[in-house]
Amino acid sequence: MKVIKRNASEVDFDITKIITAIGKANEAAPEDARMTPMQIRRIAERVVLSCENLGRSPSVEEIQDMVESQIMAHGAFEVAKSYITYRYTRTLVRQSNTTDDKILSLIECNNEEAKQENSNKNPIINSTQRDYMAGEVSRDITNRILLPQDIVEAHNEGIIHFHDTDYFAQHMHNCDLVNLEDMLNNGTVITGTLIERPHSFSTACNIATQIIAQVASNQYGGQSISLAHLAPFVQVSREKIQRDVIEENKEIGRDLSEAELSAITERRLREEVRKGVQTIQYQVVTLLTTNGQAPFVTVFMYLGEAKNEQEKRDLALIIEEVLEQRYKGVKNESGVWVTPAFPKLIYVLEEENIHDDSPYFYLTKLAAKCTAKRLVPDYISEKKMKELKEGNCFPVMGCRSALSPYKDENGNYKFYGRFNQGVVTLNLVDIALSSGGSLEKFWKIFDERLELCYKALMCRHERLKGTLSDVAPILWQYGACARLEKGETIDKLLYNGYSTISLGYAGLCECVRYMTGKSHTDPSATPFALDIMKYMNAACNRWKAETTIGFGIYGTPLESTTYKFAKCLQRRFGIIKDVTDKGYITNSYHVHVTEEIDAFDKLKFEAQFQALSTGGAISYVEVPNMQNNLDAVISVMRFIYDNIMYAELNTKSDYCQECGFYGEIEIREKDGKLVWTCPKCGNTDQDKMNVARRTCGYIGTQYWNQGRTQEIKERVLHL
Repeated sequence: MKVIKRNASEVDFDITKIITAIGKANEAAPEDARMTPMQIRRIAERVVLSCENLGRSPSVEEIQDMVESQIMAHGAFEVAKSYITYRYTRTLVRQSNTTDDKILSLIECNNEEAKQENSNKNPIINSTQRDYMAGEVSRDITNRILLPQDIVEAHNEGIIHFHDTDYFAQHMHNCDLVNLEDMLNNGTVITGTLIERPHSFSTACNIATQIIAQVASNQYGGQSISLAHLAPFVQVSREKIQRDVIEENKEIGRDLSEAELSAITERRLREEVRKGVQTIQYQVVTLLTTNGQAPFVTVFMYLGEAKNEQEKRDLALIIEEVLEQRYKGVKNESGVWVTPAFPKLIYVLEEENIHDDSPYFYLTKLAAKCTAKRLVPDYISEKKMKELKEGNCFPVMGCRSALSPYKDENGNYKFYGRFNQGVVTLNLVDIALSSGGSLEKFWKIFDERLELCYKALMCRHERLKGTLSDVAPILWQYGACARLEKGETIDKLLYNGYSTISLGYAGLCECVRYMTGKSHTDPSATPFALDIMKYMNAACNRWKAETTIGFGIYGTPLESTTYKFAKCLQRRFGIIKDVTDKGYITNSYHVHVTEEIDAFDKLKFEAQFQALSTGGAISYVEVPNMQNNLDAVISVMRFIYDNIMYAELNTKSDYCQECGFYGEIEIREKDGKLVWTCPKCGNTDQDKMNVARRTCGYIGTQYWNQGRTQEIKERVLHL
């Protein structure tokens, strides 16, 4: 069994340390109040048993809480008093410097928290370590100076989660929709160099990757670009290639027919499109931003954005190439084709591609083939999004954060160039448990927690207020989000719904289970679950009316936080069956990963909650290997089109470098810990396998903490 130390490093469990600590407290107590060595031994053994029952590695703090409880249970109150006094004294000493130990553990690569914090960051790499080290300093400043202590304490207790505290000290926002159209057509500036409108598709792709890298280094969330913004440059290249072909044939004295000219031009054009798309894919995969990871970029594929039929055909050509290349994958260090994490792809299902006789149905078949092997693309239903977003269809920011419709001063809808100010997530399970099951107390505590979240969200907003455009010229001056003047603040972009700010939520499933004794899929419990969603929406609408800030509720993509929340709940309330008995809590409104439910029923059920998550959410179905059953994949896609705005299919696409196994790397328990294991050769070396899993809306490839790993292991198939 392992123990997580305060600096987040992981060490072997040692019962003698418990015995020694109790012994010291025992010696400090009056002689007539001391325990016998046998009593001390029994307390230590009971603590060991409690730790083993957790099913995960306990933290030092949790072990100390258990020791206190056991000493008290033995009636040794004077010993308990000595033990508590010693803990308090040591806490004061540690608080004098909160960062040194963590930074040193990062450098030595034994910080388990950092290793598993982000499934797309490799904590061994120098650039990632540098980002994490800066993050620890930022987090320390944030907790000690910048945030009110009630918010810090609520965050530490798992009552709320104040996201990305490691970036809060800087004036940085979360995620955005990059206005690539403006930047390509009207030019931009990158590190002081003027970039003019490109004269070919391949150049446009190259510029796009440079923009992606710059944007990623100046924010901490995901960004999205649309392929429709690249499509006009296909025609630019077509005309250029055609001129070149005519000139070449003139030089050799040959006259080409229209058909010959068109055939040669289109053949060369397709090759340029291939190279341009390859530039985007390989640059995104291989770039490391100042955040120490590949840019978290989402690529949006929507035929409906094309401005005319020719542009639509050219856009279809780009989409086809993107899907072909993603299906192929990228080569790992051994030269084997594997599944990359980024870019994330979103394919819009629409009338022109959803039916067998639709003109672009061939793209949908290709998308299905790609999803079955590489987990992407994900799918947005144009029909359902237009129903929910005032007749508009547009990309999410990053993996799911969604804008609300907004009209500019001319009354035109605007989406690109907008962004999210940040997220604070509410732990719904904690509200339920704190109420003790009383509905009256539940709503009262809910109100208190919502006010706490509002206060925390306003801290995020106030931190961005007064930010000068000069801090990130690519974002605020050169078109990614705006074209403000030098020295101008971004304040006008923070109000009137131009940008959003997100009230996240987690654990609706467990919350309803505790309050009603039933799953929220039970028809008798579903209304209560929907009431909770409506209650959060009402709060966001009230805050928006009071401030003009674009509040919205957000189905939080908990990654490492799902484990943190679970541990906090267990520490505060103990182990409660079907509520706190896992190393994780459920993301947003999702059906519990262990609940048996049909794929179509799951999507239909979750659609009603997704519609209420105005700030963004995504649903998924877990499926087996579907590469030989693409008709079933397309059936799911068609169901998505008719029933839910945004969804994805999760399959497995792993590779063992030891034996060449291609399939699903399994999760097995070994010495009380969950370990990734090749089912063919038994390889457990994570450095010698490629694993890709949908973590929470996006694909992770760098492994996960024990809580998230348990959640992945326990997922049931829906098809």
